[in-house]
Amino acid sequence: MTKIGLEIHCQLTKLESKLFCSCKANYRENKPNSNVCPICMGLPGTLPRLNKKAVEKATLIAMALNCSTPEKIAFFRKNYFYPDLPKNFQITQLNIYGDTSVGGTGEIMVGDKKIRITRIQLEEDPGRLIYEGSSSKNQITLVDYNRAGTPLVEIVTEPDFENPKQVREFLKILSDLLENLNVSDPSLEGAMRADANVSIEGGNKVEIKNINSFHDLEKAVHFEITRQESLYSRDIPIALETRHWDDQRKITISSRSKEEDLDYRYFLEGDIPWVRIGKDIQEKLKSEMPESIMSKKERYVTKYNIPEQVADVLSSDKYYSDLFDKSNDEQNAKEIANIITTDLMGLVDTREKREQSKLTSSHLRDLADSIQSEKLTRNSAKNALYEIVKSGKDLSEIISQLDLGNVSDENELLQIIQQVLSEEPQAAEEAKSNPQTINFLVGKVMQKTKGKADPKLTLELFKKKLG
Repeated sequence: MTKIGLEIHCQLTKLESKLFCSCKANYRENKPNSNVCPICMGLPGTLPRLNKKAVEKATLIAMALNCSTPEKIAFFRKNYFYPDLPKNFQITQLNIYGDTSVGGTGEIMVGDKKIRITRIQLEEDPGRLIYEGSSSKNQITLVDYNRAGTPLVEIVTEPDFENPKQVREFLKILSDLLENLNVSDPSLEGAMRADANVSIEGGNKVEIKNINSFHDLEKAVHFEITRQESLYSRDIPIALETRHWDDQRKITISSRSKEEDLDYRYFLEGDIPWVRIGKDIQEKLKSEMPESIMSKKERYVTKYNIPEQVADVLSSDKYYSDLFDKSNDEQNAKEIANIITTDLMGLVDTREKREQSKLTSSHLRDLADSIQSEKLTRNSAKNALYEIVKSGKDLSEIISQLDLGNVSDENELLQIIQQVLSEEPQAAEEAKSNPQTINFLVGKVMQKTKGKADPKLTLELFKKKLG
């Protein structure tokens, strides 16, 4: 029997400052070791000051994952010595004196599988180690402390996953949930990382670290299961250890023996008092929570009659769901959903493209209205959308500039239809007995008009012509 548990580290990227000081939480745009201060560098005599917003955001995550939320939380020092930890200890949480982490036990469904959450803890991120050099002989390690002290939420699961696919699906659900809560942008480098604990047949668990992406995590877990099954089949003991994922060779490599909680010498952080998160505060936070992804999906299906598959895609991505909600009314909702899922997603499929996009909700509204009023064909609307995303110009200006107006003049269309019938005599004859062939002829008209011909009117005129 395979058991897989996860430890997911999620940075609270939507915050302005670090967890215990006023340095910027967004360290990515700074030169190495420039986003630091005496507090996050752990200099003697400095005292941490807890970021209230970080506690609130972490509590929101706990609530969204159906976790218990204690009224009092505490912080601990986790002692270990590593170059990326300037204080030589990390301020984190641990449930020693009962449930004192920001989130207790909870659960989330992955398909029909219930995944239990062990706890959610708020802690500071360490710095970054950067390795340079072409081989182990001349490799050097550089340390950048800009990230040190960044607010981080660690989500620990029970070993409820049975295969790598469930792991990947869970991380996708969690990523969408964090983005929808507006607490984190998982697409940022290093904003969401995960370690896996893997065991088979009741044997020792092996922790896998140093994994850069969800895709690699799935591969690492699959490799580790295969490795352990091979050892088990030959009666070779499976060591309790930490292994690193080698991205070059796509294998796990033994790193060190697995530490237990006792090895870290946890003790209460004396410089941070116990924090009270009373029922009144919890109720206020709950009332301010954004609509859940499941609720959005249900609303899109029931209120706007959008197909479930389309509603699922729309609701799971905050960028698209926000655009949809701002631009639609009950009359154009299905058309806007269609534009987003069939055309827009291919144009702004990365965070960088979304940031550069000039598209607004009013652009989408105008596009949908033009399609519904038959001023534009869907093909012309697609061309207009591309130009809007790039330039942000008004739809009317783009229609004029690119000559995208719908060709709906009967005389003009009849001339083009006659031309097509002359060029395709065999198809024209076949269409008299096989209505499906008319679609081929309509396509020829669309080609000649560069997608601007009114498809309904064109079809009607063909039927009249072919009698």
